[in-house]
Amino acid sequence: MRRSLSALVSAVVIATVSLVASGTARATTTSGEYVALGDSYASGVGAYPYDAASGDCKRSPDSYPRTYAKNHPAVAFKDLTCSGAKITDVRANQLSALSAATTLVSITVGGNDDGFTSTVTACLTGTEAECKYATDLGAYYARTKLTDDLTALYTEVRKRAPNARVLVLGYPRLVAEGTGSCGALSPSAANRKQLTHNADHVAAGIATASERAGVKFIEMRLPFLGHEACSADPWINGVDAGHLTEIFHPNRYGYTSTYAFMLTAHADQR
Repeated sequence: MRRSLSALVSAVVIATVSLVASGTARATTTSGEYVALGDSYASGVGAYPYDAASGDCKRSPDSYPRTYAKNHPAVAFKDLTCSGAKITDVRANQLSALSAATTLVSITVGGNDDGFTSTVTACLTGTEAECKYATDLGAYYARTKLTDDLTALYTEVRKRAPNARVLVLGYPRLVAEGTGSCGALSPSAANRKQLTHNADHVAAGIATASERAGVKFIEMRLPFLGHEACSADPWINGVDAGHLTEIFHPNRYGYTSTYAFMLTAHADQR
């Protein structure tokens, strides 16, 4: 999987350069309605401080949806993202914001359904056997039930917002392989490989669901390649005992200059 992922880097770079060169990555949208859905990766957890009015949803002014909205002030914006959200939460609390007037939808969800917190905890504080069990279980779930549940969710999004471009932004790999420091705690080299194994299966599951539902999947492993947590130049937060919620979530740069760029490049295509 790692070899095939690395082989795609050149293609992605060429595609990105083409988008910029043609002007499609610029803030060109002048009207419409943008609705942001999803979990902590969508709400911007990791780029603190958060909007106090968002409470436990922890919406950051530097999240990728809010960064896009700031760069497109003429577009009406609804931010329904919420830290901790699962697929059922998106259905119950977020989809009602969609309508025929919606022209753009972004969504990142599924990580919590796949056991993000328990898996990270097992790989940071448990044995290698415990980490392997957690990540293998997550990988299996990601390619089976998670894929089915996301297919149904994306299909419902399309029905509720029939005139919208629906963009599904995935998750990056969490940690750099090797033995670089992650901060207060650093997983072993074996546990890092297991976290990558799980992340690759989650990405594959989300991509399959997107294809089945007829929505656009935006790969985020490639843009973060070489900048995972525990790398020399991380765009993902490491382990800080004072910010436990933010562990292995993108930092401000990861959201505003990586996630937001990828969203803009695809949202503003004509």
